[in-house]
Amino acid sequence: MIIELKVPSPGESITEVEIANWLKQEGDIVEKDEELCEIDSDKATLTINAEEAGQLSIKVQAGTTVNVGEVIATIDTSKAGAAPKESPKKEVVAEKAAVAPKKEAPAVEKTYASGTPSPAAAKIMSENGVKSNDVKGSGPAGRITKGDVLTLLADGFGGKTADSLSRDQKREKMSTLRRKIAQRLVSVKNETAMLTTFNEIDMSAVMQLRSEYKLKFKETHQIGLGFMSFFTKAVTIALEKFPTVNAMIDGEEVIYHNYADIGIAVSAPKGLMVPVIRNAESMSLADIERDISRLASKARDGKISIDEMTGGTFTITNGGVFGSMMSTPIINPPQSAILGMHNIVERPMAVNGEVVIRPIMYVALSYDHRIIDGRESVGFLVTVKELLENPKRMLFNGKKGEEVLLGL
Repeated sequence: MIIELKVPSPGESITEVEIANWLKQEGDIVEKDEELCEIDSDKATLTINAEEAGQLSIKVQAGTTVNVGEVIATIDTSKAGAAPKESPKKEVVAEKAAVAPKKEAPAVEKTYASGTPSPAAAKIMSENGVKSNDVKGSGPAGRITKGDVLTLLADGFGGKTADSLSRDQKREKMSTLRRKIAQRLVSVKNETAMLTTFNEIDMSAVMQLRSEYKLKFKETHQIGLGFMSFFTKAVTIALEKFPTVNAMIDGEEVIYHNYADIGIAVSAPKGLMVPVIRNAESMSLADIERDISRLASKARDGKISIDEMTGGTFTITNGGVFGSMMSTPIINPPQSAILGMHNIVERPMAVNGEVVIRPIMYVALSYDHRIIDGRESVGFLVTVKELLENPKRMLFNGKKGEEVLLGL
């Protein structure tokens, strides 16, 4: 029986996908539910599994764009459980090996020392960007000596002479996901009145709190305590105070949300993905950390679903993990604002008339000026700053303890 494998619909409004990669080869015997290939859609990478066991016949090659519902392969179920063709060959090879043992190659040809630099040579290579395969070792058993490296450097920096410099080019087709990201980023710049406001946060209090409780937190909740959960919690409180930042434009109307679905931007092998934490305003720090860890892992492994990446009301992106000092993040449509985190650097600042060194993070809020005014954008960012510089205020939903006591 021949079973046709058709491209499933990855989600609403998606009509075509790209065959990203075949995980099996033509003629392979596959088992039921075994992963056969990966497909790239506008929003995510998905896998197609075998509906039945049998022999695979590929009809569409990797890199081809196909419509949803199109047949990309067939499975011949009559060939299910067929013995691999390689088995007899392995037995013959084994018999020959038993009768006529293979002669050993000369011991000097390949040894551990071959291509291995001496400590002195390794230091010079590291300083000048020279790789082991750039140098021919003249030492015992092919070991690379200091003299070998110096001789190479004398011929040109990094061992590169005019004759060996490469000017090759590589042309690669953009994936469906990357093309869609490019289109969305350009449309945001063209269709929104995007502005960015900046501030700085003294991270001393959060870092001290994290340092003091991170071991106990992990023992209690079986999850690490990172900075992202503090920022997410602070953002949900600030969004409640400034609901327009959590809103979005739909035609001539503004949609306000009484919940906070926070998107966390994740850099994945296939491109930037933004999994969403649902109702983050009602979650504890431990719950937020668990959701971030779970969704980020799925995004990096290409296992995240479209439902887990849609419907966010606000996004946080952390360029600090890559060493970014300052940036202007681009809004994730149809949302109206995005918060950018950056790296933490010790900087001098004035505190009570004295110059002290504090761990400072620059933060940026990009927002759509069509519905968010300067007062709201600046007020939102100041609220986030105040909450992170005094984390205990998060216990009282952004208020001071005495304000709660007095009912203010």
